[in-house]
Amino acid sequence: MNHPFQIGDTKVYHKTVTAADFARFDDGLVHAVCSTFSLAQAAEWAGRLFVLEMKEKDEEGIGTFLTINHKSPAFEGDTIEIIAQLKSQEGNNVICSFEARVGDRLVADGETGQKILKKEKLASVLAPTK
Repeated sequence: MNHPFQIGDTKVYHKTVTAADFARFDDGLVHAVCSTFSLAQAAEWAGRLFVLEMKEKDEEGIGTFLTINHKSPAFEGDTIEIIAQLKSQEGNNVICSFEARVGDRLVADGETGQKILKKEKLASVLAPTK
C-alpha cells in the first residue's frame, strides 16, 4: 500500500445529475431530483479516488461505512462537485469527509470509510458460504 497523501489532502469528483439519479422505488418515481442513494455512490467514488492511488496492483478497496446528510436538492442537469478530504489513514483504513455542492449550495456532507486489502484476502472474504 502506498502512502502518497497527507491528512487534509482533497480529491474532487464531478457528477452531472440525470434522470437515472432520481429517487425511485418499485412503486415508481418519488422525486425528480438526485436521490440520496445516488449522492452516496458519488461520495464513495470521491473517496475512492484516494484509494486508487494508494492501492498496489495486488490490492483492492472495499467500503466499510458511509454517512450522508442530504441537505438540499440537486436537479437534472446540475453538476454536483463532491470534494473528499482525507480525514485519517491508519493502517489499511482510509476515512474521508466530503461535501457535495451545486455552486455555493451545500447538497450533502458526511464521511466514507474504505479498507485496502490484498485481492486474495478480499476474494476469500467475499466468497459465498455453503
